[in-house]
Amino acid sequence: MAAAQEHPAELPECPSHAGGGLLPDELRAWMLLLAATGAVEQRLRSVVKGTLDVSHDEFLILCLLAEQPREGLRMTRIAALLGRPKTRLTYQIACLQHAGLVTRKAVCDDKRGIEVALTDKARGLLRDASATLAETVGQAFAHVIGPEQREALCALMPELAEDQH
Repeated sequence: MAAAQEHPAELPECPSHAGGGLLPDELRAWMLLLAATGAVEQRLRSVVKGTLDVSHDEFLILCLLAEQPREGLRMTRIAALLGRPKTRLTYQIACLQHAGLVTRKAVCDDKRGIEVALTDKARGLLRDASATLAETVGQAFAHVIGPEQREALCALMPELAEDQH
């Protein structure tokens, strides 16, 4: 894993912000931001696999649950928040449960409802890996967020530009 961090794969270039294409400024800005976040996700995938031994999608589930109370979230809510089909989520939750990272239980007032929560093992792994993961995200963003992306953000959200002054 250390070697992967020392020599990260080259990240893809972002689309041009120069204009002249068919897209209005808002869509061009969105495409720049999408490319930047995609590049960050790409770099994070290998670090997540190396530190937590889970897939990126499973990692997103763990992160979502880490920000919730200990009782967890209903699977339908997780699917909605992550924009994932329930069938795919069921498989991912089963993998996480098999690894001892989440628990599943029926919701008391709804026979069909399933609530998912982090285990203490998952909380410990996330706590131990958080500095490495945060550093990876920070480095990746520093690598892909340049003047074009900042300009795109400010064009979409003028209040960001005002806060800079």
